[in-house]
This record gives sequence, C-alpha cells and structure tokens, in this order.
Amino acid sequence: MDLASILNVLLALATIGFGAAGWLAPRWTMEKVSLSDTGSTMGLSEVRAASGALFVVAGLGALLMGSPTAYAMLGFIWLGGAVGRATSLLLDGTTTRKWGFFATEIGVGLILVTVNLFLVPMA
Repeated sequence: MDLASILNVLLALATIGFGAAGWLAPRWTMEKVSLSDTGSTMGLSEVRAASGALFVVAGLGALLMGSPTAYAMLGFIWLGGAVGRATSLLLDGTTTRKWGFFATEIGVGLILVTVNLFLVPMA
C-alpha cells in the first residue's frame, strides 16, 4: 500500500470516528464545542446529523468507492468546515479551541485534496 492510500484510509477512518462521536454521543460533542441544550431535541438532532452521521457516511462512502475523486470530495467536506470556522474566527472572535478545530479541518482537507487531485493519477 502506497503513502497516498494509507493517508486516504487513515483520514477516512478519522472522519468516521469524529462523526461517530457526534452521531452517537451528541451531548458529549455539544459540551466539546460549547453548545447548550435548550430543552428541545433539535440541538441533539442537529449534532447527530450535521456533526455526526454526515461524516460517518461520507467517510464510509470514500472507503467503499476507494477512488481519488471520492477521497478528494471527503477533503472538500473538511475544507467546508474550515471555511465556516474561519468565518467564525473573523466575525465571532477567537478561542484556542476554535483555532485547534480550524487547524484540524484545514489540515485534513488540504491533505486529502492535494494527495488525490494533484499527486494521484485519476482513474
């Protein structure tokens, strides 16, 4: 297995792991990102969907398809998170945790996009 394949599989598995936390442990996830439960189940639902199962299925999809295009798209999903986080850093203020999340999102996204669009020949 070459380095690109190893990176793709590891980052897809990390995506699934992070997603599983949001999907299956939304209260823990909400605590980590400083969200509060207002008594409605919509907050839990949103975390399970947007911060959870979406990432699980995207990671599984990339693994099942196994193509550079699929892994690049997974990278674009992470870069979308980085764009939203950067917007928050600019408009809502900065925190160390927010910078850490941004660094993770931009790092994973750039690795997946760069490796799969520029370093691996497309099928």
